[in-house]
Amino acid sequence: MTEQLLGRSINRLEDERFVRGRGCYIADLSVPDVLHGVVVRSPHAHARIVAIHVDAALRIPGVAAVLTGFDLAADNIGPLPCAVTNIPMAKPLIVPPCHALAREVVRYVGEPIAFVVAESAETARDAAEAIVVDYEPLQPVISMAQAVRSGNSSIWPQAQNNVAFEFQRGEIGPVEAAMHGAAHVVECELINNRVVAAPLETRGALGAFDASNGRLHLTASAAGAHMIRDLLADSVFRIPREKLRVSIPDVGGGFGMKNVLYPEWVLVLWAARRVGRPVKWIGDRSEDFIASAHGRDSLVRARLALDRDGKFLALEAKILANMGAYVSTVAPVVPTMAMGSAMGGVYDIALVAFQTSGVFTNTTPVDAYRGAGKPEANYLVERCIDTAAAELGMDALELRRRNIFRSFPHRTAMGLSVEQGSFVHAIDLAVAAAAGFDARRQGSRAQGKLRGLGYACFLETARGQPNEVAELHYGEDGRIYLKVGTHSNGQGHETTYAQIAADTLGLPLERFRFRQGDTDDLGSGGGHGGARSMHQGGTALLLAAEGLIENARRLAARLLQTSADAVHYEAGMLRVAATGQEISLDEVARASYQVTGDVAPGLAHQATHLCDRYTFPNGCHVAEVEIDPATGEVTLDRYVIFDDYGRLLDPRLTLGQVHGGVVQGIGQALLEQALFDVETGQILSGSLMDYALPRADDIPSFEGNLTPEFPSRANRLGVKGSGQAGAIAAPATIMNAVMNALMPLGVRHLDMPATPARIWEATQAARSSGFRTPRCA
Repeated sequence: MTEQLLGRSINRLEDERFVRGRGCYIADLSVPDVLHGVVVRSPHAHARIVAIHVDAALRIPGVAAVLTGFDLAADNIGPLPCAVTNIPMAKPLIVPPCHALAREVVRYVGEPIAFVVAESAETARDAAEAIVVDYEPLQPVISMAQAVRSGNSSIWPQAQNNVAFEFQRGEIGPVEAAMHGAAHVVECELINNRVVAAPLETRGALGAFDASNGRLHLTASAAGAHMIRDLLADSVFRIPREKLRVSIPDVGGGFGMKNVLYPEWVLVLWAARRVGRPVKWIGDRSEDFIASAHGRDSLVRARLALDRDGKFLALEAKILANMGAYVSTVAPVVPTMAMGSAMGGVYDIALVAFQTSGVFTNTTPVDAYRGAGKPEANYLVERCIDTAAAELGMDALELRRRNIFRSFPHRTAMGLSVEQGSFVHAIDLAVAAAAGFDARRQGSRAQGKLRGLGYACFLETARGQPNEVAELHYGEDGRIYLKVGTHSNGQGHETTYAQIAADTLGLPLERFRFRQGDTDDLGSGGGHGGARSMHQGGTALLLAAEGLIENARRLAARLLQTSADAVHYEAGMLRVAATGQEISLDEVARASYQVTGDVAPGLAHQATHLCDRYTFPNGCHVAEVEIDPATGEVTLDRYVIFDDYGRLLDPRLTLGQVHGGVVQGIGQALLEQALFDVETGQILSGSLMDYALPRADDIPSFEGNLTPEFPSRANRLGVKGSGQAGAIAAPATIMNAVMNALMPLGVRHLDMPATPARIWEATQAARSSGFRTPRCA
């Protein structure tokens, strides 16, 4: 019997090849006779294409093709579809055609106009620079406030006031009545700043076409091979799905951005089919900034109603959500269904209503980014609570305690049933972690600095795409291959899935080999996103392992000439207790390749986990910041985490996921913002010189712990998703700490990111207004 692996922190299996430089990313792939592609992109945010002059580019030796939107139309290549058009909207969703190459009008800086294919990347770049495009500039619409202004120019004629959709959830009437009768109503206007995902590896793709069978093959730095295949086959190329293979090698980070269907995926496949040779495109960092999906970007006006005792009565939110120039793959679900599922957080708010308007602007399209709607919902409620505490002179933690729901299952105002959680316990731990803050604040004051303490609770609704598929089989080489329809781009799936399979079969970890991201290897799968992998994929793998054991029992019974009911499996051996007969799983697996019958070769078993239930990761985070009022510089001095992720399959991997999410939340709160010039639509933060990502010296050593006392009942493993939670909790936690530090100076409002310049300007404005003492301690 092997030692149990689940619940232990072990070294990641994939790390050996990564640290030795043996990972295989899209840029590492080399295929014979490959051509290289370069995309010509629009320098304008909004312009009419008058003419595209490609003759000079075609005359350059080594250029195989120069393709434009007119060629795309001639070949009847369809536009990129939106995958979530079935959301119940108050005003129907408008999905304008998004072609892989613009045809008549460009609508954001970086939109593809032409695709150059050549013998080398250098030649393709030279040819791209030789292309001349005549434009008629049009007035761009950059800000959401500008976009929805009545009578403003429309980006799309069919979208009046540039509104892509309107969504409503919750009953407005009862909420308005509660507001009218409330003792206190707190109003907040919040900006959830636009961010760039900035994964370590930029996007890239390789397209190939096999003329002998008419099959296309896309290899890409992506996530969610099956959704990409289905969208490309059904809507873009209009071919049977079996005529398109999508495979994904190692991926260097994605954070949701690589789940999206991109024009370049279409271009490499289309070009490969036209020229009869493989075509490879590798994006550079600038392209990633202007042409890969951005995240967040919403404007929120919220109201929170309270009675005289501080009990929450109702919550209302009105949201403008930036779609950018097009409706990206899953963008509409983010500020609607996803955000709505988490609205209200861990608090017992009987009445909740919110309205979202999706807005077109002449900017890079926006799509899912780590958390995808849940961080926006949590930021809204947690900032409202701190604002209420400040305005009413109440303790912010006490206000949270007073309103947290304590009995389970709890049905939220949005209709979800929360099974259980350690909400109160997490707050108690957070309070204990803050002990000694007053002394630390006095120490900061002695140095002429401000110190702030911030808390935020969170409740995530983790599930992503419902259902998942997994398969387990013995190879003829004696290894056991596991396949799951999820996708890892750094999360450690290769390790954790092997732990699940090894424990279920009672075999050593080194016997297992993990495969993912190939539509020819596994017919379906939900991919990555929504903190779903262990909840959905892990349970599917558990079912597949149990199915393999059952297959082994049936075949062993035939080999031992007994009934399957008499065969007992344990740790790689199949035994018949009554006769003492036994046979190893290895022997049975080898026999499966030699005998015929109802057991598949390799004892293969594919299982589907049918589940649309959410898990509910939750917790309370604490941050302490120190601010130099002379410069506005913020130092994040402490960050403490108390979270509940149910059963911890590998505690260190779980912490790694949480820490990564927190770091991205720190970036959004203090550093990151994708900015556009409001007159021209040019991105002002289009490189790592201009866009501030968190560095090691921006991050403190994390404190706290995870509480595994409340396993989820939504899956047999008892797990709750951990991939997004840090990014959900951190922005509110840090901004609450920043505002707590600035309160003595009279600063009442500050939007993310809390940069030194913004803080300095806010403190100067507060001082010039004649503020002397804070309204509350």
